[in-house]
Amino acid sequence: MRHYTTDSPEAMSRIVALALLADGALDPREIESLDRRAILDKLGISHGTLDRITHEFCNDLLQCARSPNVGQIELDRDLVEHLLDDIRAPEKQQQALAAIVEITEADGCLNGGEAILISEAMSRWGLELQHVARTVVRRAQRPLPQPATSV
Repeated sequence: MRHYTTDSPEAMSRIVALALLADGALDPREIESLDRRAILDKLGISHGTLDRITHEFCNDLLQCARSPNVGQIELDRDLVEHLLDDIRAPEKQQQALAAIVEITEADGCLNGGEAILISEAMSRWGLELQHVARTVVRRAQRPLPQPATSV
């Protein structure tokens, strides 16, 4: 796997590419979310840089990732942690996690690989979802006991 300078646009681009590919395919809705939600602008990434890094990332994956079945690539935890470790500045980690969440929710479905990526990023970077998500995260409340009714 290539090495990029810590916190660089290339390192951030690879996190975006990872989020785009976490469910196993490039979904047009996820790609459209990059412009619709100005994700690349927020991260300081140009379209050209993202395109180049995505191609490099795919090439690297073909060389080093596990391929249990033809046409499928599995990302192992060590590889994901290595990629996440390239983002060290706390504000960039928050921006990257927010981008991951926005990208993965764009198609309205959270795939297992996407959920694992979000969970790993939160754990590795010590972040909580409510700090980056648009959705308000509230504590679960117990339902009030219903009064007994007689028949």
